[in-house]
Amino acid sequence: MATRQATTSHRARRGAPRREPVVDPYRIMFVVGMLMLVLTAFMLPPMLADLVADNDDWQVFAGSAVITGFIGLMLVLVSRDSWSDTVRLKEGFVITVASWLMLSLVATLPYMFMHNPLGFVDAWFEAVSGLTTTGATILTGLDGMPEGILLWRSLTQWIGGLGIVVMALIMLPFLRVGGMQLFQTESSDRSDKIVPHARQFIGYLALVYVLLTALCAIAYKLAGMRTFDAVNHAMTTVATGGFSTHDASFGYFTNPLLHWIAVVFMIAGALPLVLYVRMLREHRISPLFGSEQVRGFLKIVLAAVLVLTTWHIWVKETPPLQAIHEVVFNVVSIVTTTGYANADYSGWGIFALMIFFLLLFPGGCTGSTTGGMKVFRLQVMLMAIGAYVKRLVTPHRVVGMVYEGRTVTEDIVLAVFAYVSVLFVSIVFFAVIVAFTGVDFITALSAAVTALTNVGPGLGEMIGPAGTFRAMPEEAKLALTFAMLLGRLEFFTVLVVLQRAFWR
Repeated sequence: MATRQATTSHRARRGAPRREPVVDPYRIMFVVGMLMLVLTAFMLPPMLADLVADNDDWQVFAGSAVITGFIGLMLVLVSRDSWSDTVRLKEGFVITVASWLMLSLVATLPYMFMHNPLGFVDAWFEAVSGLTTTGATILTGLDGMPEGILLWRSLTQWIGGLGIVVMALIMLPFLRVGGMQLFQTESSDRSDKIVPHARQFIGYLALVYVLLTALCAIAYKLAGMRTFDAVNHAMTTVATGGFSTHDASFGYFTNPLLHWIAVVFMIAGALPLVLYVRMLREHRISPLFGSEQVRGFLKIVLAAVLVLTTWHIWVKETPPLQAIHEVVFNVVSIVTTTGYANADYSGWGIFALMIFFLLLFPGGCTGSTTGGMKVFRLQVMLMAIGAYVKRLVTPHRVVGMVYEGRTVTEDIVLAVFAYVSVLFVSIVFFAVIVAFTGVDFITALSAAVTALTNVGPGLGEMIGPAGTFRAMPEEAKLALTFAMLLGRLEFFTVLVVLQRAFWR
C-alpha cells in the first residue's frame, strides 16, 4: 500500500508543471551576447584609425574584435529563442551586473594585445575605469601612443556614459535601488517587468548624446584643437570621463577658450539627458532650469567656485583672472566627476585640498553621465532631516515631502540613507584594503573615494591630478577595480545578487 502511494506521488510530481527558474540564464546570455556584438562594432574605428596612420597595431583591434564578436555571436545563437520584451525583477539585477562585468573583461583585450601589453590587472583597471567613466589611469606616454589605443580609451568612456544614463533611467528605477524610484518613467514601471517602451526612450537619449558630442567636437575644432584631439576629448567630456590623449591632460592645451568650452560641456554632461529630450520635443528651455536637481547642482558648483576663488586670490595671491580660470575649470571637473586637470591643485594648500576632497562626493544629476552620490540624494537627505526636526518640535504635525513634483515616501528616504551608509562603509573597507598594501593613508582614503564615486584623480603625489595609478601595488589596483564597478552599479545591484536568498 505504501509503495503504491509513493509511486502515485512520484508520478504526480513528474506530471506536475516544472517550476520556472528564478533567473533564466538564456535571457542573460542573450543580452550579454548582444552587448558584446555592439562592443565588437566599436572596436572597428580604432582599427581603421591605426590602418590610416599605417600602425601595425590595427591587428590588435582586429584580433580583439574577432574574439569578442565570436563569443557574443555564440551567446546570441544559443539563447535567441529564450528572449522576450519583458524582464523580471531578479533577471534585471543579474543582467545589469553580468553586462558590466563581461563587457569590462572583453574591453581589456586591446590593452593586453597592444605593442607594450599590459598585464591582466592593469588592463582590467584601465578598461573598467573607461566603461565606468571614472578616468583613473595607469597609462603613461600617451603623447606617443598609436591613435587606435587612444581612440579606444575615449570610446570606452563614451559607450559607458550612455550605458550609465540608460541604467539610471530605466534599470535602477525598475530595480528600486538607492531611492531611484523617484525617477520612474513611462519606460520603467513598478511591477516586476520592464515595459517595451524602453527602446524608443533609449533612442531619444542616444540622439541627444550624439548631438552633444558632435557640438562639443565642433567647438573644440573651431577653437584650435586638431581633429583627432577634438573627437577624443568631445567623447570624454560629454561622458564626464576625463581620459585625454596627452599625459598633461587638459593642461596640454594652453588656449583658455578650449578650457571654457570644456567647462560648458562638462556641465552639459552632468545634467539629466531626459531634460534635453523634453527640450527638443517641447521646443522650450524651461524643462532644464525648472528642475530642482539642476538648480541644486549649479548651487554646489557656484558655492565651491566662490570659496576657492576667494582663497586663491587672497591667500595664494593669484591674479584674479587666472584664479577664476583655474578654479572654475578644476571645480567643474571634479564635481562632474570628469577628472580633467589644467593645474596641479594639490599645491594650493590644505584648505583647498579639503574642499576638493569634499567635492569628490556629490557628483552630478541623476540621468546624467556623472558618478558620485548624485545631487538628488543630498536634497532628499536634507529634506528628510528638516522634516524630522519639525516633527521633534511638533510631534503630531504631518510633514509632507515633495521632490520634482513627486511625493517622497518613507521607502525612498530609507533607500537614500541606506545608499549613503553603504557608500561610507565601502569607503572605509576599500581604504583599509589599499592601505594594507603599503600605500599611505591619504592616498588610500582618496583612492577609495575616487574609485567608488567614479571621479578619477585622487589626492597625494601618487594619484593626484599630476600622477597616475601605475605605481600602486597590483593588489590595490585590483581592489579599486572592484570599487569602481561597485560604485557605478550603485552598490545594492551587486549586493542583492550576492545574497543566497536571491537565488531561492
